[in-house]
Amino acid sequence: MHSEAGPLLKMIDSPEDLKKIPKEKLHQVCDELRQYIIDIVSVHGGHFAASLGVIELTVALHYIYNTPYDQLVWDVGHQAYGHKILTGRRDVFTTNRKYKGLSGFPKRTESEYDTFGVGHSSTSISAALGMSMAAKYKKENRKSVAIIGDGSLTAGMAFEAMNHAGVADSDVLIILNDNCMSIDPNVGALKEYLTDISTSPTYNKVRDELWQLMGKLPIGKTFTREMASKVEASLKGVVSKSSNLFEALNLRYFGPVDGHNIANLVDTLKDLREIPGPKILHVLTVKGKGYALAEKDQTKWHAPGLFDKLTGEIIKKKIETPQPPKYQDVFGHTIVELAKANKSIMGITPAMPSGSSLKFMMEAMPDRAFDVGICEQHAVTLSAGLATQGIKAFCNIYSSFMQRAYDQVIHDVALQNLPVVFCLDRAGLVGEDGPTHHGCYDIAFFRCIPNMIVSAPMNEIELRNLMYTAQLPETNAPFVIRYPRGEGVIVDWQKPFEKITIGKGRKLKDGNDIAILTFGHPGNFAQTAIRNLREEGIDPAHYDIRFVKPLDEDLLHEVFKKYDKIVTVEDATVVGGMGSAILEFMNAHNYSSKITILGIPDTIVEHGSLKELHQECHFDAIAIAEAVKTLLGKQILAEV
Repeated sequence: MHSEAGPLLKMIDSPEDLKKIPKEKLHQVCDELRQYIIDIVSVHGGHFAASLGVIELTVALHYIYNTPYDQLVWDVGHQAYGHKILTGRRDVFTTNRKYKGLSGFPKRTESEYDTFGVGHSSTSISAALGMSMAAKYKKENRKSVAIIGDGSLTAGMAFEAMNHAGVADSDVLIILNDNCMSIDPNVGALKEYLTDISTSPTYNKVRDELWQLMGKLPIGKTFTREMASKVEASLKGVVSKSSNLFEALNLRYFGPVDGHNIANLVDTLKDLREIPGPKILHVLTVKGKGYALAEKDQTKWHAPGLFDKLTGEIIKKKIETPQPPKYQDVFGHTIVELAKANKSIMGITPAMPSGSSLKFMMEAMPDRAFDVGICEQHAVTLSAGLATQGIKAFCNIYSSFMQRAYDQVIHDVALQNLPVVFCLDRAGLVGEDGPTHHGCYDIAFFRCIPNMIVSAPMNEIELRNLMYTAQLPETNAPFVIRYPRGEGVIVDWQKPFEKITIGKGRKLKDGNDIAILTFGHPGNFAQTAIRNLREEGIDPAHYDIRFVKPLDEDLLHEVFKKYDKIVTVEDATVVGGMGSAILEFMNAHNYSSKITILGIPDTIVEHGSLKELHQECHFDAIAIAEAVKTLLGKQILAEV
């Protein structure tokens, strides 16, 4: 597969090289950069459509701004592939998202051009404003630019930052990359508002003519810049109400402009670089630009995996036998099944209906399932409000994104003991998206909150039964169900529902030598380890804790009375997690067993495949077997 850089792109190892290219040839740079990304991602995988949509904007920014002295902050970072390639990482871009390779997101330790580590949305304006305020304080002529998508702009944090930017009197430029998409199509009033701005030809025509006129007027005693600004503002008010939101926040609004006209973008950014104060440039782009299939189906091509770039066929592994479903799809189909029987169920997700599979309920019951946009805090408190009215709200949020709504979980749900069901997708390690997306901390931060029920299924049937239990009328407390990214282990998973007794674990296997206690999906790793250990004459018992809060104290008393050696396994941080809960129980009841805790270590875990990361963190089947042998004092033969 051809993946060689074009003749101009080959010459660019830094933005300084880019600046040597004549302006009239920048369109060729854009074409080559776009093709290079298509070539690499089709073979090696990664996020796709977002970067194609901002190729011209990326080239123009590095052409005009003095990076890395001038600070560019990319929101989320899905769209930063072109930025990485232009800033010295072209020849190693094939390692993107691979173990020990380039991060899929901007990362400060990777390059001086990556000014701020990102991965979650809506942080860019706050960060760029901080950089701008620091430059002003230090009397540096350093420019700060935040590039944020219309999807990310829906988050409250972005509005908080714009509200501050308007009064901070800092030289910050906000570029609104408006493609009407995040991962799924955008929702809400802001989307309608931006559409109104971008489709108001009267306003745009008058605005352009006004600027041309002002460029010819003598700026001096008789006609000041302040007067010109007032003329512009009054005309905006007469012709369109569209710009009032940004202007009301004291941000000078420019645009909308065509985000794929490189010559115009260069001229516009050159002018804006010299205009002081907080300002916003509204740029209209097409997600997936330059690859027709991605332009037509932007959700599908957000991160399509490997594909044939000529035919557009997405390459899937050839599998002869039926495979277990993804946990997210089990959730998606099960909530529809439950909602058909229970009219009080509603589903809420913050901008991830496809990723979480709530899309199935949104299609089947559009009046009972809602995408609220990138607003995790709102999603939680909205669910709490529904719960006060007798609704069983299933609030489906990725584990790492739930971190953003922690206060709402405590203040709005737990303190009032409202029966919101939190379905935490992508709990544990998530693979190639890396540390910004790993769901490491939810066990620790939920376990310490009063009134919370915290559970994890070991397989798909358990997930169904936990969801069934959570929506029963007698389950009248906040209920957390955490489950990992990817496939489960059971092909025939759609079994009749069974109620699970809250706070009760289960003994999966009796044994004489040692007890293995697992929480959630890693119980399957333990089962593999146990099979291998039995071949070596070691006989472990296996207990599925199932609930880390409340703990099954009867089960734990049984374990500690019989076993003086215990291994715990979880796919979350070992600090404050399930293993910690077992230690606390042991101490409270004066037991003295030896315990080895396996899980995610107290360090930042980088990106890689799940298999590589489970091995690195030492809680895969091999590591569990080794921990058992070590605790039993057995000799471990080194692998040849």
